[in-house]
This record gives sequence, C-alpha cells and structure tokens, in this order.
Amino acid sequence: MTDYHQETEKVQIKIPAEVAKIMSKWGGHSVRLAAARGALPMSGPNLVTVLFVFYHGENEELKNEAYSTLKTLPAQILLAALGQQELHPSIIDLIVRLRFQDAVVMQTALAHRMIGIKSLMFLAENSSGDVLDMLSHNDQIIRKADALRVAIINNPHADKVMKLRLGWVEPVQEPAPPVKEELETEPTEDDAEETLDDFAEDELDEETLSKYQELQEMGVSDKIKMALTGDKEWRTLLIRESNKQVHTAVLKNPRITEGEVLMVAKNRSSSDELIRTILLNRDWVKNYDMKKALVTHPRTPLQTAMRYMTFLSERDIKELAKSRNVTQVISNNARRMLMTKKR
Repeated sequence: MTDYHQETEKVQIKIPAEVAKIMSKWGGHSVRLAAARGALPMSGPNLVTVLFVFYHGENEELKNEAYSTLKTLPAQILLAALGQQELHPSIIDLIVRLRFQDAVVMQTALAHRMIGIKSLMFLAENSSGDVLDMLSHNDQIIRKADALRVAIINNPHADKVMKLRLGWVEPVQEPAPPVKEELETEPTEDDAEETLDDFAEDELDEETLSKYQELQEMGVSDKIKMALTGDKEWRTLLIRESNKQVHTAVLKNPRITEGEVLMVAKNRSSSDELIRTILLNRDWVKNYDMKKALVTHPRTPLQTAMRYMTFLSERDIKELAKSRNVTQVISNNARRMLMTKKR
C-alpha cells in the first residue's frame, strides 16, 4: 500500500503567513492550482505545507495535483522541510507514505525527532532495501515498541541475518515421514547432486544460526577479534554491528573480498567510519563500480564524490543528472559535465 489515506481526526497545523495567503481566495483558484503543482516560488518547507493542506482539502483537483507533486518533488525540497525541528508528525507521515522507497529522504525522516510510531510501523511493514536496513539497525527506534521489531521480522523483504539480529528464532521443521513405497529407479547424478546441495544449504543455515547465538554472548573485544579473523559468515554478521570499532574491523580482515567491500559501499546506511576506511584503501577505490557507489553514497565527502565523477561513463553521469537519490550538488555537477561534453 503506497497511498496515504486521511485520518478521521482533525490535524491542527500552524500555517506560515506565506502559506495562509495562498490558502485564502487571494489570486483565485488558478493561483492555488499553480501552488499545488509546485509552480509558485516559495521555500521548501512552505511548499510541503501547502501540498499537505491541499491533499487534505475538499477540492479533488487540488488534492490530485498535490499528490502528484509530492510523489515527484525533488528530494532536496523534502529534505529542507524535514530540516524543520518542529515539523508536524502528520506532514512527516505523508512524506513517509508517499516516498518510503527514497532512501535519501527516509534517512532524514527516520532521524527526525517528531516522527510518529504510525510512520515507523508503515516503514517496518512496507519498506525494503536500504530503508529497511536503516530502520532495523536503529536500536533507538526499535526500542520504542516491540511491534516494530515484529513488523520488520514479518516483512517479506527482511533477510535471515536481519531477522536473527532482531531476535527471530527459526522454526524447527518436523522431519518428513518415511516413504513406504520403494523407488523402482535409481536416482540420477543430477538428483544426487541436488540432494547434496540442499544438504549443504541446510548445514549452512544451522551454522549461521549457531554463530548468531554465539555472537550474543561475545564482548566487544571478542567481536573485534572475530571481525579481524573470521570467515565470510562472521563478517556478514559483524559488519551490521552498531559499534564502530567492530564493524570497521571487518574491513581490516585480510580475507575480505572486494565484492563484500562493494556491498558496504552500496549500502546507504553504512557509517562514516566504514566509508572513510574504504576511501583510504587505494586498491579498492581503483575499482570502477566502487567509485560509482561512493559517488552516490551520502557519507562520501562531497569533494571526493565530485572527483570520482570524472571517472564515470557518460551513461552513468546521465543517470546521476536525473537521480533523486543523490544531493542536488551531485546532480547539478552531472548536468554541468554533460553540457561541457556537448560543447
């Protein structure tokens, strides 16, 4: 469910003078329609407030236009609105429900002190990818209500490691009853191979569960030691630890692969420490995909991201120019680079 439905209770919001002027009959319907389309010059916070009021109004045309504008509004405008410390929870909730797949916007929304439990429950039930990962790693939010933890565990996009971290216990499967009838044919090599693969996968799942349980008993020093020496399953578990000493130690593990590091760079919830560690490794940043991931990562220093943009293909620059998942500075720089090439 992606549409936002108005609640029955009334919401009282303090309207700035600029917004009140538009809401009045000044200028008539044509002015209000232009505002609903985001065509009037006004600050981001005021524009979002206008769109919120129109969305909850009785005029269907204004409501539909406000809905369309909010769905396509540049992330920077929404971030400006979310930068207001006293932003009403109902406005945050509307942004969350219409833009819950936008990791950049959701990262700021999740950090807002006025975000309500209703919005958090919506994200726990409907989000995926980086947004769900950010939510599941925010222990301060998870502690607000056990229902949030349960909702994330039940989210079909949550992987096993995420669910285990939140206290999920894998159900014990009852063994299948023995087959009474004897098979008349011998199993083929393909059948035997498939059976062995399934068995290996079962063993891997049990091992992962065992390691997760062992992790709960480990102190910080033991986690750091394991992060520095452990295998891929240990690295997968420990890179998600909130302690920066632990998760940065994973990147110092001599057995870590470039593919694992690339996944860290692509994860928008990766910490400043993780991104800084990646940037310090010259061998890693030689990789094209690594540069591309770092350009789009919100924790990469702006000057570094812009420098890496010079190594990207024209196709990737075009994607950055129209992307809503990067800062306005990055997208503007991408447009400038494209215009320079045309000359």
